[in-house]
Amino acid sequence: MRELTYVARRTVEWREAPDPELRSDQEAIVAPVAATPCDVDSSILAGHGFIEPPFALGHECVARVVETGDAVTAVAPGDLVVVPWSINCGTCDRCRAGLTAHCTAVPYMAMYGAPIGGSWGGLFSDLVRVPYADAMLVPLPTGLDPVAMASASDNWSLAWRLVAPHLRARPGARVLVVARGSIGLYVCDIARALGASDVLYVDPDPGHRDLARAFGAATAETLEPIPQGYDIAVEATGRVEQLSLAVKCLAPEGICESAGNHFRPGELPLLDMYLTGVTLRVARDSVRAHIPDALELAASGKVDPRKVVSHVIDWEDLPAALPEKHLKPVFVRSGD
Repeated sequence: MRELTYVARRTVEWREAPDPELRSDQEAIVAPVAATPCDVDSSILAGHGFIEPPFALGHECVARVVETGDAVTAVAPGDLVVVPWSINCGTCDRCRAGLTAHCTAVPYMAMYGAPIGGSWGGLFSDLVRVPYADAMLVPLPTGLDPVAMASASDNWSLAWRLVAPHLRARPGARVLVVARGSIGLYVCDIARALGASDVLYVDPDPGHRDLARAFGAATAETLEPIPQGYDIAVEATGRVEQLSLAVKCLAPEGICESAGNHFRPGELPLLDMYLTGVTLRVARDSVRAHIPDALELAASGKVDPRKVVSHVIDWEDLPAALPEKHLKPVFVRSGD
């Protein structure tokens, strides 16, 4: 089979690899049918990652089940499934607590799309081995478009987690979104659908701002501190100075969720945060626990994640098209 491999800045190529095989009766082999780059993949492709190439890329996809072990009961060959980005067993103490990104049955940080915690391949591959099929794979609900939901492995479900639980606890909250990619746009759509009274989306890209306005958000090119302006802030830029501005906009006891991968150091206004009373969470997401709820919202018709898909591109064009700067391209297998 082929796996798309990141080899240098703005350069990926197909490389041959052995076809994956089942290693236990709990496993499955899947074939991605609609795959998309995560926002952090854009940073990797731009040369800002912290892992030296080469490595197989990709950790967001909807796939078709090709083969299952005898003990697998949740999915069957032919099913369309969401493949979560992190490897998890589903039965250890952390997995049972919903901390699937911290599974103790596999090496620390085991994931698709980067050789962290072992080499698990990437979801821009012709075939992928899923070691804990019942725990990991989530059937795609009937009627949901695989292209629209290609990001449910990470960014769509992460966006749900960044804002939905907080809006449930604070109905009608004011939401600030400071972003550069798909995560922030998904948050705008979800926040509006779940009853946020006010959503401000900040992004220098005019096309992104147009999309945010289509989701009912007010927009700005840059952020000026708005003291006590928002109950919830979501930062997804990877820039510490933007995170600093976001927390300065929070109301007393406000919540800031940072989904940015901060590869560079920086400073936060800790005294301001102390005086206001700020809860800041900076974390990679245990997404498997949130995928069902995020898919349920997508199926409700209250949101439209398909709007964020910027391009639909043939699978064979991955090496040429992936390094180009698109918001959220989805690569699809012909015939699927």
